[in-house]
Amino acid sequence: MRDEAKKSIVLIGIATGFCGLAGAFLLNLWGRPATRISIPLAAPEFTNTATVRMSAADLVRTEGDTSGFSCYTCHDAKKQLLVNLDTNGAVILAEPHKEIVMKHGRNNRNEHCFICHDSKNLESLRVNEGQSFKFTESSRLCGSCHGPNYRDWEIGVHGRTAGFWDRKRGPIVRSDCTSCHDPHAPAFPPMKPGPGPHRLHLEKVFSAEKRNP
Repeated sequence: MRDEAKKSIVLIGIATGFCGLAGAFLLNLWGRPATRISIPLAAPEFTNTATVRMSAADLVRTEGDTSGFSCYTCHDAKKQLLVNLDTNGAVILAEPHKEIVMKHGRNNRNEHCFICHDSKNLESLRVNEGQSFKFTESSRLCGSCHGPNYRDWEIGVHGRTAGFWDRKRGPIVRSDCTSCHDPHAPAFPPMKPGPGPHRLHLEKVFSAEKRNP
C-alpha cells in the first residue's frame, strides 16, 4: 500500500474518532451533571436583625413614645411611694403594673422595686452606692451587679453590636442590656434554635445514591 493511501486512512480514522467524541459529548453519553440542589431560605424570624425588646434608650433615640416612663403621670411626686408585700415578702403589684413578671435572680432576692428604682425619684435608677442613673443609662446599672458581663459588653463580645468594625468608616452602636433582657425577668425563655448550616456536600452524595441505587 502506498504511503499516500496509508496517510489517508490514518487521517480518516482520526477525523472519525474526533467526530465520534464530539457526538458523544453532545449526546452526553457519559452521564448527566447532578441536578442543582435548591437551598431553602431561612425563616424571617431567624434573619431579623432587630433586638427582642425596645429599651428606653432606643425609644429616646428613635423619638418613640416614652410616656410609659413618666411615673409622675400617675404617682404623686410629693408622696413617698410605699411598696406592699405579701406574707412571703413578695411585691404586690398595683393594677397598672400587673403585666410585669418579677423574676430577677434566685430566691426572690432581687424582686423588690427599690433595689433598682430610686424611691425618692421614680424616674431614676439607683445602685447601692447611691449613684443615680437615667433610664437611658440602664446598662450602667446592670453593670453594677453583672460586672463580667458588662465588661464583655463594653468590648463587644456580649450583646449585639451594629455599625462599622473599621472606626474610620463610621461609629458603632451597642444595644443596651434591656434591648435584649427584660429588666424584671432577665433570663431568656426557651427559644427555638435557628436552622443549622445546609450540608450541601452530603446532599450531593444522597442525590448520587438516588440516581445509582
